[in-house]
Amino acid sequence: MDIRYFLDADTGQPHIHGHGITEAEVEEVLRGPGEDLPGARDSRMKLGQTIAGRYLQVIYVPDDDPRSVFVLTAYELRGKAKHAFRRRRRRRGR
Repeated sequence: MDIRYFLDADTGQPHIHGHGITEAEVEEVLRGPGEDLPGARDSRMKLGQTIAGRYLQVIYVPDDDPRSVFVLTAYELRGKAKHAFRRRRRRRGR
């Protein structure tokens, strides 16, 4: 899968770095099991867990090529959102 990232204009680095997320963590979530939900304006949201155990939400836009995505942002799930995601996973039997 080819993954491109939205770059922060001030730093030139992927926007996800501002949220304390690495490219490797985003790739783990995108390639792993989890929930892939529709977002706003043709975007998608992938919720999943990294190998290290962090729960992330990745916002991305699928490219025309089905093997390529453009990641807008990603952040760690916390509080009620994390609890709800974990509950849904338990109910489905993972």
